[in-house]
Amino acid sequence: MHIVDVTLFFAPHSGGVKRYLLAKQRHFATRTDVRHTLLVPGPHTGAPAPGLIELASPRIPFGGGYRLPLHVREWAATLQGLKPDLIEVADPYHLAWIALGVAERLGVPAVAFAHSDLARLFGDRFAPSIGRAAGIYLRNLYRRFDCVFAPSRLIAERLTDLGVANIAVQPLGVDGEAFHPRRTDPGLRRELGLADDTRLLVFAGRMAREKEIPLLLKTFERLGAPYHLLLVGGERHEPLTANATMLPYQQDSIGLARLLASCDALIHAGRHETFGMIVIEAMACARPVVAVRAGAITELVGADVGEVAEPDDAASLADAVRRLYGRDRVTMGACARERVQGSYLWERTLSCQLQRYTDLVHAHAPSAAIDAPSREVVEAS
Repeated sequence: MHIVDVTLFFAPHSGGVKRYLLAKQRHFATRTDVRHTLLVPGPHTGAPAPGLIELASPRIPFGGGYRLPLHVREWAATLQGLKPDLIEVADPYHLAWIALGVAERLGVPAVAFAHSDLARLFGDRFAPSIGRAAGIYLRNLYRRFDCVFAPSRLIAERLTDLGVANIAVQPLGVDGEAFHPRRTDPGLRRELGLADDTRLLVFAGRMAREKEIPLLLKTFERLGAPYHLLLVGGERHEPLTANATMLPYQQDSIGLARLLASCDALIHAGRHETFGMIVIEAMACARPVVAVRAGAITELVGADVGEVAEPDDAASLADAVRRLYGRDRVTMGACARERVQGSYLWERTLSCQLQRYTDLVHAHAPSAAIDAPSREVVEAS
């Protein structure tokens, strides 16, 4: 079975979508019954690595390194030439429509993965009317796919509210060997020029607007010493408070795991997370989490593994951090690691996903009866 993933969310500093696609590629490479190809924009047309095909695309100005696929016919021809048995699309833009057209011509299933809550994000960032328009667009698009993967129950419910029926809850995952408590480096504080008793919390990810970095900085300004915030994924020239440090994006999972495991906890103020991959990566490192009561992170973070604050509220977030240090963080970290091992290792989530792919491909086989897409929201077992 040949699975082809198509997306424009594949840049040097990409976040969870890229890590998911690369993890999928590594996992499927260990199997003899499946072949996996990534088709993404790049600086040049070519195949820079096994299973990776890039088509030359211009950079999006101020787009964080992302590139815009412009040559529709080239993308369609390349995708069709790969002869996939199933196509998955990781973004809801024009590549999704190209994939639908190719899937129809080849008679193969098309799957969309709803990595972003576009309607809610646009409604909050611009205006409610823009959010409603985005919702209408997503309904019109996603109803054409054989299946739409939602990374969390929250996103499945929001897609259902939009009128999308063919939904399956498909959590993302984590490499439990790379993200492990043994990555702890006791020398990190000295490396950062901090005292050994510094209360160090970390956030890692794109420094995008929806990550609420100004709120984190305001929170740590309120907390003061000995609390310190480590931001991973930005540029050093960005303005910071006195008790915050910025490190660049970590391409290497082991390097990121070292930073996560060497801090006391992860802190996340974003309100629009559809899953929260950095959260389970920190939990896999046996680190508790401070998060806000919004988005899908609340499905991952409960009282046994961290503290939850009110969104858009620096005082509430600061209080949650203080409460964390009054609790048994070692026990919370152990619970976090146990939860990840039980439900979120890539071996488990991707095996479930592969079974769904197999079912979809069999449903499209010429000898199979073609049924209407299921109207149930299916949980990953």
